[in-house]
Amino acid sequence: MSMYLEQIEQLVALQKVDDEILLLEKELEIAPRELADLESRSAQIEEKTAQINEKIQLLRGQQKNLDAEIEQNGLRIKKSKNKLMMVANPREYHAMMREMDNMEKVNRSREEEKAALTEELTLQLEDQAALEKETTELTQSLAEHRANLETRLGNAKKRLAKLAKARGKAGETVPAPVMGRYEFIRSRINNPVIVPVEDGVCGGCHIRIPPQAFIELQKGQQILSCPNCQRLIYWCEHFGQTETKVEEKAS
Repeated sequence: MSMYLEQIEQLVALQKVDDEILLLEKELEIAPRELADLESRSAQIEEKTAQINEKIQLLRGQQKNLDAEIEQNGLRIKKSKNKLMMVANPREYHAMMREMDNMEKVNRSREEEKAALTEELTLQLEDQAALEKETTELTQSLAEHRANLETRLGNAKKRLAKLAKARGKAGETVPAPVMGRYEFIRSRINNPVIVPVEDGVCGGCHIRIPPQAFIELQKGQQILSCPNCQRLIYWCEHFGQTETKVEEKAS
């Protein structure tokens, strides 16, 4: 294998290591954030549950007061009806009838208030039940995340340490000027850094490279960059036969 192809192979293997490092670094960042998000959601649910419980207590208090008032008015109406049978004076009779009508109107109004209050109480109890279910599920999820977080972070850190060693060894075999170009590009653009060119099209930016640049690339004499995205490029036809070896090295 020519030195050119060896360098390409080493860079592709190095990039696979860097790709996994990026994923693990993201894992180290995301895992604690996932737990923090769940804890924040749990706090929000607790606050909402407290508000609903307070409202339910208030509604039940209002319901109790209405029941007492309706019962009291009912007794007063019953007493007035009993007294009405003994009234002989027409004026007093009509006065008592008006008083009873007023009390009955008040009671009907209170019954309507009670119906509306009962409906609202039912809705609040449904919300309470839904929150209790969500709280149970979230509590279980939090317990699982807390239990797994340390393991996830520990495994990620161990793998990162191994990859750091593998990266160091790969860097030792890549010539310093080539490694310098790789690191320079890597620091300025998103992965991937080195990409194949197929049918004259860059695998990074998906733009066709100029004909003269493609001709130089096909010669396989030096490592070139895409004129458009500046990524390192190689001709897929040169490198096709070494794909299997690269996969083995990267793993």
